[in-house]
Amino acid sequence: MTTNANTQALSEQGVSIWLDDLSRERLDSGSLAGLIESHHVVGVTTNPTIFESALAKGEAYEQQLSELADAGADAEKAVFDITTTDVRQACDVFSGVYERTDGVDGRVSIEVDPRLARDTEGTIAQAKQLWEAVDRENVLIKIPATVEGIEAIAAVLAEGISVNVTLVFSLERYRAVINAFMLGLEKAHADGRDISKIHSVASFFVSRVDSEVDKRLELAAEEGKPGTEKLRSSAALANARLAHQIAGESFSSERWQLLAERGAHPQRLLLASTGTKDPNLSDTLYVTELVAAGVVNTMPEKTLLALADHGTVDGDTMTDTYVESNRVLDGIAAAGISYREVVDVLEAEGLDKFVKSWEGLLGTIDTGLRRVVA
Repeated sequence: MTTNANTQALSEQGVSIWLDDLSRERLDSGSLAGLIESHHVVGVTTNPTIFESALAKGEAYEQQLSELADAGADAEKAVFDITTTDVRQACDVFSGVYERTDGVDGRVSIEVDPRLARDTEGTIAQAKQLWEAVDRENVLIKIPATVEGIEAIAAVLAEGISVNVTLVFSLERYRAVINAFMLGLEKAHADGRDISKIHSVASFFVSRVDSEVDKRLELAAEEGKPGTEKLRSSAALANARLAHQIAGESFSSERWQLLAERGAHPQRLLLASTGTKDPNLSDTLYVTELVAAGVVNTMPEKTLLALADHGTVDGDTMTDTYVESNRVLDGIAAAGISYREVVDVLEAEGLDKFVKSWEGLLGTIDTGLRRVVA
């Protein structure tokens, strides 16, 4: 199979390309395996919205729905079994990548019930259940980076469970995520665990930052505040690039070196929400402008195909941008836009979206269970 030159170029820059999508149909058709060969896809992320969309189509899940209905499963049980089955199968598809990269890539993520995002103990308990149910070393358990989630992240990592920390929007919260990661590894090591087997990524959301900030910049412009136009569509890149700076500083610290000497792998920065929402922007903006060795970019299929078709990769576009990125955020603050307010709104909206998708998923499954027994 011919490999795509543009995705190959991104991969050669050290960026891991993950697909932000999964479905039974994609697994059964061989589509996922094909993207590994043709588009350098080396991992998958999922979330409640992705599973809601997959299950709404339904046909590929009919047999398992019938089996679950015959066993008397309710919607909660069925969702758990169906999603862990998909993720387990995807983990098997990526087993070769996982082995070839010594566990760095070949990863598939599954998220705890988003209704537990403010429940530390509930998150810990379900993370353990998902880890045991999928029963594959290359699964990542997704935990939202809420205040309550930070403690859960450290506790789950300490149990030897690999984690994808999701819904990270702010630089301050990202620092807390890295601290929780190191705390978890320190506890795991103290308990005698092999920390070389524990992997983690931190999903730093990108495009939604521009959506929220640009909306506020428009209001600032209407109020006559100068300089707002040049700041449009610049906040998300600046925020992500400064997250990259934080990662570089954190994983060159003395604290980290002690863990690295014990076999630990650094938590990688994962760029999420990289599909462009503004039609006036390049549809590969949040890929080609966020290139640096060691980062992960998880893309919806539409963005992946756009990259493959016309994306241009021109080397590292993050490392030498920190000074300008700080100027961008300073300019946004000078326009009267509160960074803290923006990231708080985005976290609340993100959680709300996932909870609604989860409830929609439960409703779809409940309808399916009733249908197959009718």
